[in-house]
Amino acid sequence: MKKIRIVDVTLRESAGRTDVAMSFREKLEVAKQMDKLKVDAVELPPLSGSPSDNLLARSIANTLGHSVVSIPAGLTEEETERAWSAVSAAKHPRLHVIAPTSTVRMEYSAGMKPDKLAEAVAESVRRCREKCGDVEFSADDATRSDMDFLCRVVKSAIAAGAGTVTLCDSASAMLPQEFGAFVRSVRERVPELDGVVLSVQCGNDLKMAAANSFAAIAEGAQQIKTALSSARSTSIETVTRAINTKGVELGLECSVRSTELHRAISQMHWMATEKSETSPFETGVDMDEHADMRLDATADIKSVAAAAKKLGYELSGDDVSRVYEAFRAVAEKKQHVGAKELEAMIASAAMQVPPRYRLVSYVVNSGNIMGSTSHITIERDGEQIQSVCLGDGPIDAAFLAIEQIIGHHYELDDFQIQAVTEGREAMGDAVVKLRAGGKLFSGRGISTDIIGASIYAYVNAINKIAYEEKNI
Repeated sequence: MKKIRIVDVTLRESAGRTDVAMSFREKLEVAKQMDKLKVDAVELPPLSGSPSDNLLARSIANTLGHSVVSIPAGLTEEETERAWSAVSAAKHPRLHVIAPTSTVRMEYSAGMKPDKLAEAVAESVRRCREKCGDVEFSADDATRSDMDFLCRVVKSAIAAGAGTVTLCDSASAMLPQEFGAFVRSVRERVPELDGVVLSVQCGNDLKMAAANSFAAIAEGAQQIKTALSSARSTSIETVTRAINTKGVELGLECSVRSTELHRAISQMHWMATEKSETSPFETGVDMDEHADMRLDATADIKSVAAAAKKLGYELSGDDVSRVYEAFRAVAEKKQHVGAKELEAMIASAAMQVPPRYRLVSYVVNSGNIMGSTSHITIERDGEQIQSVCLGDGPIDAAFLAIEQIIGHHYELDDFQIQAVTEGREAMGDAVVKLRAGGKLFSGRGISTDIIGASIYAYVNAINKIAYEEKNI
């Protein structure tokens, strides 16, 4: 059986995209999940020089145990040094040299003429090989390149020490038979490819990425670049399903844990799909989905229970009674009670449990010229545990610190915060919805500090999850 290596490029492709603004925590979670799924390699975004980028690369490098941690190494010595410093602690590090080989990309993206670019690629690969035993070269926009020049650059990269060579159909303009013929032509002209891993990365503008990838496999490719979303890249789910379905017939196999893949992708997909540009907590859930929900004082307990179920909550009989009492108290004073108000009632009235976790203290720093950091101290079973984290914003940093303390990530299904009083000393009311084991658990926090309200709400939610898990 021929093993096909599966590489995930979700994090690398998300760099610079405002429509897929993953937070620090989400990026780390995607990398962890890919490692659990036994994906052969995870590609990181290029380092921009910011502390958060460097911290993300180091965190992933120190976390992943199975997957290769691949990072773009650039074409300069400074970029190579910075990249190697970030991933050198990884169990399986890889330095990745990416360079455009088409005329238009060379001049406008890299600002180099062909001879200069070929020289820069060979030197960069050689420099990376001196530091790392695993070096990859990717020919960006390979399908629109002059064939003679492309083959020349590929040969020089292999001679300099590249153990993996990737041909990229960046333009996404080829059909399967065309791409297969292209790969075959490169292999015929570069016999040195027989001694390295031949890889392909296909764009999906024509919805042909998976088909093109398998056409390349038929011509000798051994590695496929995939991503969570198939909007622009080859879908990891499509590729692995095809290998599982036709693998025996085609003599193909891969190491990805297919039985766990669908569940994991369902958990991660919202992180890597298009979101708003303003909220790092956007989950892909339509916030207006229940905008038309209106309950008035005439609603009975069955109506309130049905509304809670529509929102995704599975409440016990006692919890329904408590929520209904809270609803009646509010409904008598207001004409209508909406979805967000009902969720706040559920968070504060339903499933109140003995707390396993108690917030002792928090210090959060944030500003326009510094990364957001949090220092959280939580008491668990009588023991105080601390964590210091960097995040994409003060609330993200605080939530990440709490996750590190409890040692578990729960999907953030929704996050709401609003003022409940007026004036400079207004009280902030936060509701956090976490998903665990297919169920929703909501926590509520109130404080004059909106960061504090958010932290209290998060801790309240995880206490409910801990109680549920203990008593299953």
